[in-house]
Amino acid sequence: MERLIYDRIRDLETDHWWFVGRRKILRQLLRRIGAPANARILEVGCGAGGNVPLLREFGTVAALEPDDESRAYASERLGLTIDTGLLPDGLPYAPETFDLVCAFDVVEHVDDDAGSVKALAALVKPGGAILTTVPAYQWMWSHHDVAHHHKRRYLLPAYRALFDQAGLTVETATYFNTLLFPLAAVQRTAKRLLKDESADDAMPPTWLNKALAGVFSLEAPLAAGGGLPFGLSIAVIARKL
Repeated sequence: MERLIYDRIRDLETDHWWFVGRRKILRQLLRRIGAPANARILEVGCGAGGNVPLLREFGTVAALEPDDESRAYASERLGLTIDTGLLPDGLPYAPETFDLVCAFDVVEHVDDDAGSVKALAALVKPGGAILTTVPAYQWMWSHHDVAHHHKRRYLLPAYRALFDQAGLTVETATYFNTLLFPLAAVQRTAKRLLKDESADDAMPPTWLNKALAGVFSLEAPLAAGGGLPFGLSIAVIARKL
């Protein structure tokens, strides 16, 4: 990603409605996984570390981030040594080390998505799980994706197939960010037609930020149940049997 994007995420991820709502959805998905109480958890692509406190609710967390500045910031903020490495071939961990491996909006950044899912799967102990999210629908492609250095957006069947190919059993595969999807689709389509390249992730006014977070958070139980038929994002839970 561009340096500006890393820094913007660092500034927004505590309070911005999208991050707040996504963490509530992720919490429900993590509960659904049912990791052991002493679970060893890895987050690949942790950025500035905004998801680590959530993951610590479910076990002992290790984290990896290739960006030097984000890694240094997260290490200081969290009191945690953040490892460096790259997908798919540069992960500094032994096979079958973790009960749970997470990658939140990471796989869309790498050229070899199938190889990256296989690399994540190799890190999971038998009986363990992977939880990932990615952006949905290539027709939603916008300047946002370019600035974030995305390689692609996904349809759910194609993304789910990556886990099947890696020999994992998919337990939950769902779209999310569904309730706000029509508004986002109109906004991004209009910006694309107008060739508007302004940022679409700025912090809104406090009242609107709270309202959007509240609407987004309503989806948490539905997403955990795998019952959302469309949305801006995709979540998959897959297990190694």
